[in-house]
Amino acid sequence: MEQEQAWRELDRLYKEAEAIFHLLAKRSGLSDSAFLILYALVDLGEGCLQRDICTQYSLSPQTVNSSLKKLAAQGYLRLEPGRGRDLHLFFTGSGRQLVQRAILPAMELERRAFGGLEPWEQASLVQLEQKYLRLLQAQLEKLPPTSN
Repeated sequence: MEQEQAWRELDRLYKEAEAIFHLLAKRSGLSDSAFLILYALVDLGEGCLQRDICTQYSLSPQTVNSSLKKLAAQGYLRLEPGRGRDLHLFFTGSGRQLVQRAILPAMELERRAFGGLEPWEQASLVQLEQKYLRLLQAQLEKLPPTSN
């Protein structure tokens, strides 16, 4: 496969993966960002900070803040002040129920799919993705600044 064709296929595959997660969110009655925030909170653990989610998942603070406020208003999350402007995040009872119904099954789906790969394939996939993202970041840093 030539480089251009391989790049296009990789791009298509990323979009297909995004579509799968969009479908999981939609089936749960959640927006994509709300689904990701709940997923991140399960992954990082209760009590994590808003900025932990931003850092770990490469999300803008505005996106995370907006979704957190909506999830809190819907009764799924409790936001507790920490040091300075830090907010610690916790599930409410209904938030835990939502996680059981929507997030944990999605995580298990991912684990089973990844487990379908041979151990060497798992390691290769992780290593190649890390390398690709490092190279992508390096190319991004070479771009001239854009004016607003």
